[in-house]
Amino acid sequence: MLIPVVMSGGSGTRLWPLSRALYPKQFLPLAGEHTMLQATVERLKGLEHLPPLFVCNEEHRFIVAEQLRLMGARHGGIVLEPMGRNTAPAIALAALQALAANPDSDPLLLVLAADHVIHDPQSFRNAVVTATLAAQSGKLVTFGIVPTSAHTGYGYIKAGDSNDSPWQTVEAFVEKPTAALATTYLEQGGYYWNSGMFLFSAKNFLSELAQFRPDILAACQDAFEARSSDLEFVRVDRDRFAGCPEDSIDYAVMEKTSNAVVLPLAAGWSDVGSWSSLWDVLPRDEAGNTCHGDVMAEDSRNCLIRADERLIAAIGLDDIVIVDTKDALLVAHKDKAQNVKKIVDNLKREGRSEYVHQREVYRPWGKYDSIDNGQRYQVKRITVKPGAKLSVQMHHHRAEHWIVVSGTAKVTNGDSTFLVTENNSTYIPVGVVHALENPGKIPLELIEVQSGAYLGEDDIVRFEDRYGRN
Repeated sequence: MLIPVVMSGGSGTRLWPLSRALYPKQFLPLAGEHTMLQATVERLKGLEHLPPLFVCNEEHRFIVAEQLRLMGARHGGIVLEPMGRNTAPAIALAALQALAANPDSDPLLLVLAADHVIHDPQSFRNAVVTATLAAQSGKLVTFGIVPTSAHTGYGYIKAGDSNDSPWQTVEAFVEKPTAALATTYLEQGGYYWNSGMFLFSAKNFLSELAQFRPDILAACQDAFEARSSDLEFVRVDRDRFAGCPEDSIDYAVMEKTSNAVVLPLAAGWSDVGSWSSLWDVLPRDEAGNTCHGDVMAEDSRNCLIRADERLIAAIGLDDIVIVDTKDALLVAHKDKAQNVKKIVDNLKREGRSEYVHQREVYRPWGKYDSIDNGQRYQVKRITVKPGAKLSVQMHHHRAEHWIVVSGTAKVTNGDSTFLVTENNSTYIPVGVVHALENPGKIPLELIEVQSGAYLGEDDIVRFEDRYGRN
């Protein structure tokens, strides 16, 4: 019984400005038509498994659910972390959920990250089948990527004896090396990139965690026992989980256990940890450029250029990254692109919105795009999915004027409920309880003009909400 566990965390720093804190890279279609999370689910096809479990940040829960819905994928539950505590607690929660859902068995957990690229999914699936044999014999399997270069951005796994099996014992986990040391690893052989993917039985992992980090297991069990169901989400107790220590599975278990083995994997893997890494995995033209959107490149080589809104013209550039979004533009040398994290840290420290989200913000009911703003006004383009409804709410500081562009809106405005059709509008005064719903079969598009002394998103008092955000 195999249960994939897809870890969908991330802070959205390494691929800024495309990736943001509320919309990190796993939700973006960076290396194909599917988002990275959807591609993770797609590559499971061909394996016999139960519906996968997902572990994600509470703020990302509706994005995960919507992306699975759009691809028609079933799941075994979406476990919500109230706050990040690294991978060991996250996997412990997934193991507890897998055992609670399958109390008469000990399922094998295939732990995957939602934001990896694998170009050869069949080789990946073959490796998973092999790894199940090791996991069934009590081993904790980590997948070691066969290195193709002296990469300094990955941790390494030093392998030991194979004992005539396809997997090898783990001698050591090695931190990200210097360039010279990485070259030595490549020349010596027996070293693999640490992929962060694992396979083991749920009970076996929890047993090892109990031996080496009983404090983490106790906190996770305590929080899980007080869990609640919220739509399709499993919500563990926030206060109890807040006391859980933070640690990775490598430090908490894999470096300490005597049952760790590494299975070599050569499947065109990348964790896409920087813009230069993304350039490595994307198709390129004869000049070595990878371009997305409306781009004209003249006398330019080995560049990554992404235009989401407008034309980008590049002339005489070498090894440059250009990423243009609605509210931010990144220009960086490809060798320095990993330093974008410093920009993100500055944005976070200054409390700027560009750290948190793009101009277009996704909600469980649809999305909005802040197309203009001033000192006492803001203009949004709002899209409401068919059948979706915003919360019943009120604002203390702003009034709103809604103009329907397409579709039909069902509006609650104080004591009145009525329909507003295309080219018509309604006005919501300050302090009036109101709601917006799309009763139709096509998306509802409208322009919202807000006016008032304060226009922040925290000026929302919710009275009813079908998405549990009261």
